[in-house]
Amino acid sequence: MAEGLHASQPAMRPNGVRWGGVTVALLLAGCSGVVPRTQGPGPAAPPPRHAPGQPSRLPDEARDRVAVLVPLTGAEAGIGQSIANAANMALIDSGGSAIRITMYDTATATGAAAAAQRAIAEGNGLILGPLLSSDVREVAPVAAAAHVPVVSFSNDVDVAGRGVYLMGFTPTESIDRVVDYAHERGLVRIAVLIPNGLYGRRSSNAVIKAAEGAQSTVVSMQGYDRSPASLSAAIKKLGDPKGYDALLIADSGRIALVAAPLVRKSGSSARLLGTELWNTEPALASARPMGGAWFAAVSDGLYGQFAAKYRARFGKAPFRLATLGYDSVLLTVRIAGDWRPGSTFPEARLTDKGGFSGVDGAFRFDRDGIAERMLEVKQIGAGGVTVVSPAAQGFGGR
Repeated sequence: MAEGLHASQPAMRPNGVRWGGVTVALLLAGCSGVVPRTQGPGPAAPPPRHAPGQPSRLPDEARDRVAVLVPLTGAEAGIGQSIANAANMALIDSGGSAIRITMYDTATATGAAAAAQRAIAEGNGLILGPLLSSDVREVAPVAAAAHVPVVSFSNDVDVAGRGVYLMGFTPTESIDRVVDYAHERGLVRIAVLIPNGLYGRRSSNAVIKAAEGAQSTVVSMQGYDRSPASLSAAIKKLGDPKGYDALLIADSGRIALVAAPLVRKSGSSARLLGTELWNTEPALASARPMGGAWFAAVSDGLYGQFAAKYRARFGKAPFRLATLGYDSVLLTVRIAGDWRPGSTFPEARLTDKGGFSGVDGAFRFDRDGIAERMLEVKQIGAGGVTVVSPAAQGFGGR
């Protein structure tokens, strides 16, 4: 996974932004909550297991302890390390001296459950992560038994609830946002291409509900197994190319790049619609068959600053999901003012109606523990990717 698409027309930013200074201060103060504690100089850095550069102005016993559970080895190590780096960067940028972060590898032979057990045994009162839904299933009962909340980076809604909160980007909101936007522009007859499997099943339910809410009509929905032949057959089964004016491709940008030329070859001039998955595929911006396509995703207004600072610090680009690590630490720092060291994490604060702000914009957890986000609609064109409908800045009285 590479860096996400950057809108050529950036979203509005606060005046006089300086990353790690004004920007983070505004993110921390942007939604309801308590300003983080700050302290004067103190002891040297904690033991080597903690990431270098981490604030350490208070002795360990005076700091809230937070565990970050991510794969630091194995197939997903690149993403996991990127999230871990971003989490450490957020702690430094926010001046979160009252928090101590420790990284735990979920990809070892003993697995995620053992990592959670170790984290809890070492006094961590909050778990950020894991990344994979299978790991969340292992961690959840261990954390629940110790009354330790889990703020996961997964997007699998089936693992949310009962002390597990999801930071991951789910398809439901992006589908709802783009279908609603299409309806506002008069595109009310929607065809859908859905991959076989769990993501496809969730997306199909989401688009049906979104169409009902927008008073649009799903005229055809076809599944495929991600092979070119299956994709081509599914497009043919959509029916009369003139029978729909919008086509939702509920899959990755990579699949959209394969599907778009086939759709145009079929004779369809329908507007292409996409999900949050398209935000991680830079090649979409230069693909001619994708011209005019709309997709909904989190804002990249602050991501460019984040990625530039990450590259400067770590010598390489972050994975797009690294912002989940950054924003989860900002969330923790905001709540830390209500968290006395050695006490139970104030879990009720996670569901503040005003929500939180981060690199990926405003978000809050609903009653099921799933992150509700403010999304923007982006358009792919000859000049790259532009924002055609900005994300709301916060939840207000919603």
